[in-house]
Amino acid sequence: MTTKSKAAAQDAGYRVLSPADLSAAHGLRAFALDVLNGLSETPKRLSSRWIYDDEGSRLFSRICELDEYYPTRTEAEILRNHTEEILKRAGTAKLDIVDLGAGDGRKTNIMLEAARKQVTDVRYVPIDISEASMSSLVTNTRAKFSDVKVAGIVAEYFDGLHWLSQSNDRRNLVLFLGSNIGNFNKVQARVFLRQLWEALNDGDQVLIGFDLKKDIELLLAAYNDRQGVTAAFNKNLLKRVNRELGGDFDLAAYRHFATYDVFSGAMESYIVSLKRQTVTIKELRSSFDFQEWEPLHTEYSYKYLQSDIDGLAANTGFRILDQYYDNNGWFTDSLWQVEKPTL
Repeated sequence: MTTKSKAAAQDAGYRVLSPADLSAAHGLRAFALDVLNGLSETPKRLSSRWIYDDEGSRLFSRICELDEYYPTRTEAEILRNHTEEILKRAGTAKLDIVDLGAGDGRKTNIMLEAARKQVTDVRYVPIDISEASMSSLVTNTRAKFSDVKVAGIVAEYFDGLHWLSQSNDRRNLVLFLGSNIGNFNKVQARVFLRQLWEALNDGDQVLIGFDLKKDIELLLAAYNDRQGVTAAFNKNLLKRVNRELGGDFDLAAYRHFATYDVFSGAMESYIVSLKRQTVTIKELRSSFDFQEWEPLHTEYSYKYLQSDIDGLAANTGFRILDQYYDNNGWFTDSLWQVEKPTL
């Protein structure tokens, strides 16, 4: 609809909602519903998917610079040492580097720097549901890599992948880095990877970051940094509820706590109430009681053994082509290939 026709509609006493209007309304509604459901459960929870607003993204960038937080630097080491080999396995003709969750782009930049020299026809295809995030990422990537084609897709991951796989004859190298797979439990990870397999073509490849099981003290330090940045990151969920939903969480009355479950293999993050208190959230027209020392769960980060990775690939239709490790053996980027039966 043109600007003129929009104005005419408003003059006539009605409004035609734009995709941006609908997206904003849907996002807020989904957030509100998730908060309502999570705080009504026992034990209480808030999903980590809502941590990454602008403030959350800024805090996570700070976390990535911390001495205690090893995943970012270990994966960057892997990519610096092995990207050329990874690209050779993918092929050097027509290649789409498809990015699921680029973050600030630092690790992706290592891949693009090598690809521009090594691949004849490379295209960078980030997929993100947020148009604002996509706009910023595309602008920054084009400024840094003017000779690389950039074709971002604003969509859910699998919608974007389905469209991409059916609309061209290029090989896809999908990046799912940063141990994002660890935010899923083992059942959710299998479902996600099977959906990924279904969305891709036979022969496409996927590079997945897995944080490996290691000394528990290293894990605890990584999620309980001395500067308190991780605590601020976790409690940013409460700030977002206050700002967007009219909540009255008193951040000083809650404490960040992270622990490792040796049975599930997951780091678990909580926000713990330091006193008995009641929180009111205006947009939900609801109040929620917290007992002293009651935990509010916010995030899982599952760690893997190599046998776990082998089983996950085998059960979801992929073949492992290679494993790339940092020098300490703390992290791996695992290169998988889609294998589909001939019809």
